[in-house]
Amino acid sequence: MRQHVRRSTRSGALRHVIAALAALPLSAGMAAAQTLNMGIGSPVSSIDPHYHLLRSNSEVSQMLFDTLLTTDAQAQLRPGLAESWRAMGEEGWEFRLRENIRFHDGTPFTADDVAFTLERIPTITGPGASFTTHIRPVSRVEVVDARTVRLYTRAPSPLLPVYLSQVPMLGRRLHADATTADFNSGRVAIGTGPFRFSSYTPGDRLEVTRNEAYWGEKPEWASVNYRMISNDGARTAALLAGDVDFIDQIPTADLDRLRADNRFRVAETTSLRVMYITLDAERTPPVPQMAAADGGPLQRNPLADQRVRKALSLAIDRRLIVERVMQKAALATGQFMPPGAFSHIDNHPVPTADADTARRLLAEAGYPQGFQITLAGSNDRYMNDSRVVQAIGQMWTRIGVRTTVEAQPYATFIGRATRREFPAALLTWGNSTGDASVLLNSVLRTRNRDRGHGAANRTHYSNAEVDRLTGEAEREMDDAKRDRLLQQASLAAIDDVALVPLYLQNALWAMRRDLTYTARADERNDPTAVRRTQR
Repeated sequence: MRQHVRRSTRSGALRHVIAALAALPLSAGMAAAQTLNMGIGSPVSSIDPHYHLLRSNSEVSQMLFDTLLTTDAQAQLRPGLAESWRAMGEEGWEFRLRENIRFHDGTPFTADDVAFTLERIPTITGPGASFTTHIRPVSRVEVVDARTVRLYTRAPSPLLPVYLSQVPMLGRRLHADATTADFNSGRVAIGTGPFRFSSYTPGDRLEVTRNEAYWGEKPEWASVNYRMISNDGARTAALLAGDVDFIDQIPTADLDRLRADNRFRVAETTSLRVMYITLDAERTPPVPQMAAADGGPLQRNPLADQRVRKALSLAIDRRLIVERVMQKAALATGQFMPPGAFSHIDNHPVPTADADTARRLLAEAGYPQGFQITLAGSNDRYMNDSRVVQAIGQMWTRIGVRTTVEAQPYATFIGRATRREFPAALLTWGNSTGDASVLLNSVLRTRNRDRGHGAANRTHYSNAEVDRLTGEAEREMDDAKRDRLLQQASLAAIDDVALVPLYLQNALWAMRRDLTYTARADERNDPTAVRRTQR
């Protein structure tokens, strides 16, 4: 009898131990399943949502802060904090806010916070493109009531709702005296968005948790670990090892491998991001990092001659870059928008590389022996960015323009490019509004800080015809007429070789097989749209 009891006790204890051991991995697995680990290629420069008009910053901002309107995967407008909006003739736009929107700390979001946000933006100075571009049309804000705000414009502004889909909203009570450092510390990183701030380590990661009181559809994930892994190989390795569940900017060398591996899923689409070369034609000698063919000083800036700029464009074999360097993960182009998009120029073929004509143009411009130039770019920001500048450097050297290539971390490169330390640079613009309007206004329009023109015009390019057509387009309420004006403005800049469009980069993502994601033309990483597959 005693023996029987002893055996029963041991048997019961064993069952408890087995149950406890079984529960441990289950609990850990459940916790892990609630966290989405993302490996992202582009670093973030600040948590301050108005610090820098940069895609990587904006996608982080939109985890924490909402916008009045939002866009879907095809860049079509959808309601956001505003449930509806309407044009007030040609005077401006009225936005009607949703009811009961609150910041993470419970503070109500009201129409006055919209007014505050527009007041704050011009006071924030970052290292590159500014959000002033998006609010430039607004001349006056009228807070009608707590849920209604009217934005009056200096002239008809058909694209204001589109611009506002990219402007994160803040609160007067919460952020009136907030500095960029306050946001980076997390002290005032308080928004109305689907996630709450947990921690931020610059250059490494941002950790957020689900906003259980979110006004919209709640994210599937209780937390998101947003890791910045700029090295292409390390990003893929992290996915293969299971350290992350989802990566963007798939290295092209790994694309076929990931497509064929049944453990993973690839999502891709042609993006709205155009990669291009800027040529600083406005500098007068001495031009930094340029010299005559023999290394001596230049008497004039070769880039000021349109024939030289055309020669440099013709020397570039865009299709070869797409085929060999980008491994077909891009679309060669000679313009700013992809086929089928608003303001795409029909019957404008991709330029064919022509080294002989390029050499002839150089000779006609007075440079039969060429000259020396430095071409700069990042080496950790965009797919194959350093390889692209290397390839172009070789193509330019073949026509007699001896090219030194400098590829460096984006954080260093972009500051130097903004200071005009390079005569030529590989840069880019993501046309996330679905047309060429913001690129024309920010990159190619004559710089005017008061009007918000040329905020990202790093070469100080100025063309009266581009300015005129762009100005008319931004006031034209008729879509068909505005489309033609944007095409004409784009063509005027392209014909003048204001910059050299190269290709439209594919937007690429890879993830565990049990996850899905709709590829976005604007390249945005949206953790709320990463979902488990239905079983």
